[in-house]
Amino acid sequence: MGSNRTITIAPVRKSVVVRADPARAFEVFTAGLDRWWPKSVGISASPIKESIIEPFVGGRWYTKCEDGSEVSPGHVTVWDPPRRVVFSWEINSNWKPDTSTPSEVEVAFIEEGAGHTRVSLEHRLFERLGQQGGEKMRGEVDNGWPKLLALFAAEVDRPAA
Repeated sequence: MGSNRTITIAPVRKSVVVRADPARAFEVFTAGLDRWWPKSVGISASPIKESIIEPFVGGRWYTKCEDGSEVSPGHVTVWDPPRRVVFSWEINSNWKPDTSTPSEVEVAFIEEGAGHTRVSLEHRLFERLGQQGGEKMRGEVDNGWPKLLALFAAEVDRPAA
């Protein structure tokens, strides 16, 4: 086969059911990102002050840091409220910003009836980081996304102020 053999690394798939319609779940996930995304989960040296997803294709998903810097872990590639959002994950296996090997995250918001929505996340294309880097990143996000989705679900369940 030689060295040009194509590697494939399985996507990470996680989901959570929240007590909200798809429109509210989508709003909390995107516009409300700063309310649930932990200030400790960032790729910058400085602590995160605010996390933002710009609501359009090509929009940045970025963090404003306490030192005034901005770091962008990705860009919106599909903006389809309230059904789904897809963004690039421009972070390499050493958790540094890197636009050359983006993996991809798709989040779908599926109505489950009786005021519930299944939020289904797929993080894929790890093979772009190479075998070793891709498997490292996959293992880390496989452990990370369930914690983040739990924080998201808790924010959805919080009564509106």
